[in-house]
Amino acid sequence: MSVMGTQLLQHVAERILTRWLEQRGRLDVRSTEGRESLGGRAVDISYAWQGGRHLIKVKPDPYFGTDATKIRDRNLVFYRPDSAAFAFEAVANTATREPGWVIDSPADDVYYYFVALSQSEDEVRALMNEPDEVFFSELAVDRDDLVIMPMRDTRQWFEHSYQDYNARPVIVGGASTWVRLVPRADFQRGVVTATDVGAVFRTLV
Repeated sequence: MSVMGTQLLQHVAERILTRWLEQRGRLDVRSTEGRESLGGRAVDISYAWQGGRHLIKVKPDPYFGTDATKIRDRNLVFYRPDSAAFAFEAVANTATREPGWVIDSPADDVYYYFVALSQSEDEVRALMNEPDEVFFSELAVDRDDLVIMPMRDTRQWFEHSYQDYNARPVIVGGASTWVRLVPRADFQRGVVTATDVGAVFRTLV
């Protein structure tokens, strides 16, 4: 695998959460790999559900670290200081004004996955090329937390509240995007149907 940066972290998160879903009895769990028939870039995982497909948008976030030494280490690009906030993508591409996933994703749920990795990007990339028994035993997940957000409720809350929160530009896959940073406490008060699952990686190894 030759991807870098946010795209690499995206693949890591999808691999972890695919395994987590399978271990919880979900059937026919698949990566959508950007296929338009399954929602394109705004849907990442699907599984069989009630005669159809349940669609999931995976949003990884490395801003979950608490170890000051690791935070200062520039080699640990996926270990950033805990922001205590969700980053909701409002604009996916500044040049084309393509809406972000929180606006137009057809997913049923957002799996917002905070994950702090205490390995270099090169080490993480190498592990992505390994079989599951190596990947899950050697990936150094320092902290993680999965929050499952029903998309309909999340979008409705965001559309009424986004102007209350700061916007910031972020480069994703070479494109300039805009996100709104929402404190976790604010979101969890506003969307009571969201579920904080907690740490999931340690249950897989």
